[in-house]
Amino acid sequence: MRTALVRRAVIPAAVLGLALTTAPAGAHAKPAPRTNAPIKVSLTVQGPDGTLFQGRIRTKGHEVTTATGGTHKCDGTNGGAHPSAVPTPTAALDDAARKRHFTWDGTWYPSFEDFSVDTIKNVSGGASAYWNISVNGVSTPVGGCQFKLKAGDKVAFTWTSF
Repeated sequence: MRTALVRRAVIPAAVLGLALTTAPAGAHAKPAPRTNAPIKVSLTVQGPDGTLFQGRIRTKGHEVTTATGGTHKCDGTNGGAHPSAVPTPTAALDDAARKRHFTWDGTWYPSFEDFSVDTIKNVSGGASAYWNISVNGVSTPVGGCQFKLKAGDKVAFTWTSF
């Protein structure tokens, strides 16, 4: 009887030991891809009287500063949209403005953790229009600091009347 008890204890222990030695080690797991690596996108800013900016821009999610809205993150983690930082449309607009020397301004809304783009190159939406954000011809369903861009995307900020 004692031999049977020893066998019952030894066999499960041996199976467990074998399973542990053949399981992949957590330390050798593949690293997560860099989600906020800089990418190139095409950016167009279309005002009421024509194109205000058009060009390719290298961007990634980052903090953005506007005169009206202050400094806030604009990296896709806004509002819990993504678990890690990613390139976004508003960050692309900000990069283009800094690199190509034009201005833009926006109001920060804490409840949305996002900016509302109010003016680009001194063209204001005002009471009759707003700056619509679209990617690849489709309006974004979330704010410009929450939408994840991919390399090659076509981003547009278009002055749109009500």
